[in-house]
Amino acid sequence: MNRGIEIDIELAAGTPNANFIAEALGNLAGFDLQQQRGEPLEWQVLRIEESHHHHFRLAIRHPARPLDLGLTHALRATLAVLARETPDELRTRLRRAEGQGLRLTRLRHLHEAPDLWQDDFWNWMG
Repeated sequence: MNRGIEIDIELAAGTPNANFIAEALGNLAGFDLQQQRGEPLEWQVLRIEESHHHHFRLAIRHPARPLDLGLTHALRATLAVLARETPDELRTRLRRAEGQGLRLTRLRHLHEAPDLWQDDFWNWMG
């Protein structure tokens, strides 16, 4: 199984309906890329809980082969376009994509422990 790529979905702190927006952005980005490339893609939209905050991530892969490096650039561009839309526009676009064959992937919740070895404390220690 190919690992694929992961990209963060960055939302402003305190964004209302953040779970819905992240889920919509991830699903629409995955579906749009699948349509553009004309090949099957699989994706997950993740809400990663850490000790005092959370963030969202999109993990995407091809079921049969490694993805090319150009996909990361295309994915960032697609997310940038989708990020300009309002929640109502995202909802409308999601319904339209479901009518075109999108099978909605629900938001997955994960817990992640901080990596203490990547902590700035070690950089400060020199």
